[in-house]
Amino acid sequence: MKKLFPKITLIFLTGTIFYSCSIVKKVPEDGQLLTKNIILANDTIVKNERIENLLSQKPNGKLLGFPLRLGLYNLAKDNPDSLYYDWLNRKPNRRENLAKLISNKQVDRLSQSFLVSGLSRFLKKTGEAPVIINKIKINSTKNKLKGYYENQGFFNTEISAKIDSVGVKKAKVTYNIITGEPSYIDSISRRIETPEIDSLFTNIQSSSFLKSGDKFNGNNFDLERARLTNYFRNNGVYHFQINHVRYDIITNERDKKVDVVYDIEDRKIKREDTLAKTPFKIYKINQVNIYTNNNSRETNKITDSVSYNNYNIYSNGKLNYKPKAITDAIFIEKGKLFSDLDRSLTSRSLSNLKVFNFPNIEYIEDTLSGGSNKLIANIYLSPLKKKNLNASIDFTHSNIQDFGITGNLSLTFRNLFRRAETLEITTRGNIGSSKDLANPNDTFFNISEYGVDAKLTFPRIFFPINTTRLIKKEMLPTTQMSFGLTNQKNIGLDKENFTGIINYNWLPKDNTTIRFDLINIQFVRNLNIDNYFNVYNSSYNRLNNLAQIYNTNPNNLDEYGDLTFPGAITFIDEVVNNQTALTSDQQDYQSIRSIGERRKRLIENNLIVSSAFTFSKNTRKGFLDNTFYAFKAKLETAGNAISLLAKRKNEPLNDNGNNTVFGIEYAQYVKGEFDLIKHWSLGKKNIIAFRTFGGLAVPYGNANSIPFSRSYFAGGSNDNRGWQAYSLGPGSSGGINDFNEANLKIAASVEYRFNIFGKVNGALFADAGNIWNIFDNVEDKSYTFNGIKSLQDIALGTGIGFRYDFDFFVFRIDLGYKTYNPAKEMSQRWFRDINFSRTVLNFGINYPF
Repeated sequence: MKKLFPKITLIFLTGTIFYSCSIVKKVPEDGQLLTKNIILANDTIVKNERIENLLSQKPNGKLLGFPLRLGLYNLAKDNPDSLYYDWLNRKPNRRENLAKLISNKQVDRLSQSFLVSGLSRFLKKTGEAPVIINKIKINSTKNKLKGYYENQGFFNTEISAKIDSVGVKKAKVTYNIITGEPSYIDSISRRIETPEIDSLFTNIQSSSFLKSGDKFNGNNFDLERARLTNYFRNNGVYHFQINHVRYDIITNERDKKVDVVYDIEDRKIKREDTLAKTPFKIYKINQVNIYTNNNSRETNKITDSVSYNNYNIYSNGKLNYKPKAITDAIFIEKGKLFSDLDRSLTSRSLSNLKVFNFPNIEYIEDTLSGGSNKLIANIYLSPLKKKNLNASIDFTHSNIQDFGITGNLSLTFRNLFRRAETLEITTRGNIGSSKDLANPNDTFFNISEYGVDAKLTFPRIFFPINTTRLIKKEMLPTTQMSFGLTNQKNIGLDKENFTGIINYNWLPKDNTTIRFDLINIQFVRNLNIDNYFNVYNSSYNRLNNLAQIYNTNPNNLDEYGDLTFPGAITFIDEVVNNQTALTSDQQDYQSIRSIGERRKRLIENNLIVSSAFTFSKNTRKGFLDNTFYAFKAKLETAGNAISLLAKRKNEPLNDNGNNTVFGIEYAQYVKGEFDLIKHWSLGKKNIIAFRTFGGLAVPYGNANSIPFSRSYFAGGSNDNRGWQAYSLGPGSSGGINDFNEANLKIAASVEYRFNIFGKVNGALFADAGNIWNIFDNVEDKSYTFNGIKSLQDIALGTGIGFRYDFDFFVFRIDLGYKTYNPAKEMSQRWFRDINFSRTVLNFGINYPF
């Protein structure tokens, strides 16, 4: 070790010197590389993203402390084409000899090739030029900082900047800010020339952002300006604009007091060559005209019109819409005051009909009807095509099929019943190839799936009882009726799946959505139950291993001594009926019975008739908003209504002792779940993202388990990334089934996201959670939730992710590792699977949460 230490020290020093020299490789001799900005406010270091964004110069970006992009830029040659010609002309015959192999033209084109200059262009584009300290930009930063602090009420702020060398051609800049004492608002008064504006001002004066005694803050003046403008324009003041709100600010430097005077002058209008003042007026809507297929003001093309509830509806052909369908979506009404809010609601509501393009709404002053202060609202609508046909084709690959072709054909009918209804009919089909499935005829496409869906949308609540008092039209309610039929061949047990849903959606607030599923019917019919042990191969292998010990019936075995698939079913029955040496108090007996019960549950046809209520709230204000939260809660019940029908029909019980309807056992359960996502922006494209989820489905009445399609699973690219989908849990069982599922789930994830360079981003993540059985027919303690002590079975997966942002979507690769594995013995659970060879690779589109 003593001999190695000098060598390690030498390598370290050599690397440090090389790094120090290479990083300033392209810094001019009279320049200095900016390595750090320090902001001191009253001798305290400031780390505030808003203030840091005022800096005109920032150091080169770093990845794990190393300026990677600067390093790439330094690798590029400055004039690669000139260097190429210098090399070419260095020897007199070099150009001629090269021209013999290609041509003179190609010799010149080599200067622009990737190997000669293209690589350098790529490195410069991908990299980042060194940030050279610039005194002009330092002065610009000082001015910005001074403006910022003055806006916060520090009117005597003094700012100085100092450049300190920190190495060869490297320096840091320190900004020293002395703010002095802040100023406070003393008196507030107003000078408003229009009496109507003054009266409106008085109504909302108590809600002002400006209060006597508050510290001066320029942002509050902007908020107050916007508040007043919105209120005035929503109460009839049509011509009012935000720049009409001005302030006279009188400062007293000695007492650090500020007197504020609202200054709202009369409106200025141009008359010939002069500007004249006129008081603001409060306008009412005198007429509302709706042009259903005419985007111009050419009234000579109008051939059909109707007046309905004080609305004038025009068309340049036959009017194809029932008047009520359009007027119900309009909030601008005759006799109401002009309101920006009404215009905004009208635009959203008409767009929500999905039969028109975004509407154009114009206001003009009514000068013909007598009087003043009247507006005519003209609403111009451009219809979408009544029929629309779309087709698409995709090539796919999944864990089920090695190669697949999927096609979709969609036909849309708009304004179906002349009340803005929309009918969408979609047919889809898939053919695929899988080498893992039985294929006696050696057919390449040995998998198929096809289906048809129909969805009818009403832009209102379609219900026998009037709901407008509870769900107002401002909430943009819609009703959807959808029906679907799917048929699968050579996929799992082969299925026919029928769905029928009637649901209602409305928006009680801008960031809140409510969905009520009045009825959701799903009928799943398994067509190939004999294929069960082919699909659930792990169950077969466990059963086959036990049969080697306990099976006494040679008819259950094939020529190799393994259970045949029919023999496997017979063996289960023999064990359960005590026809083998196993007794019910033995663990192997319980395992075999569990395999049999699971098989019965998964091969049964499922009939689920449910209702659900879903509440969603999302505070995100745009794609670039990285500080927000999203919350979703859902309550679902199934089987209650259909149980009443079952009692009336009085059909015989099935083999499980449960009620049936039309010979099919129906599911009965109650299910609740919540999902919370929270993002925090740390600045500079650094984000902390957190998600937590909890769900519980409890069977009762006619069921002692949850249908597979309504159960929970763990693992996968959007869940715990240390495990593959369906491979985690339940509990500490170790995921021994092919598709592990249960009726209780707890999960939480946290992810630190950062930018590497350009559109390449990275993430460090930790995912925790598991699934358990509870309140159902599973009794194995390793599967079930047994109180607080079961929380020690929460699995932890950690890892690193890489993402590339294509603007319209993000491609994601996550490398997950089993950090805490509850399937192992207590002493073996931590860090035993963190090995590159045990990486769980996850691919995904967009972020996991």
